[in-house]
Amino acid sequence: MVKVKEKIQEIIKKFGQHEKDTGNPEVQIALLTEEILNLSSHLQKNKHDKNSKRGLILKIAHRKKLLSYLKKVSYTRYRKIVKELGL
Repeated sequence: MVKVKEKIQEIIKKFGQHEKDTGNPEVQIALLTEEILNLSSHLQKNKHDKNSKRGLILKIAHRKKLLSYLKKVSYTRYRKIVKELGL
């Protein structure tokens, strides 16, 4: 559990404007990407976990909405986050 909190704080420091910045679209996208990667690895081991699969699909949809919002608001920030996360 401690590793997860440290990873979240690291992402917030990297993509946020300050250390408590969790509402920034870049931070939300980065956090969702981390959760998506974790769920993907979980589902590779547990193929029949339907609830986690549904959660993964919802997280992907939420990230897609945030990316389209960021693209509409600021294309340069959108390009930067896509490049840094490798999306």
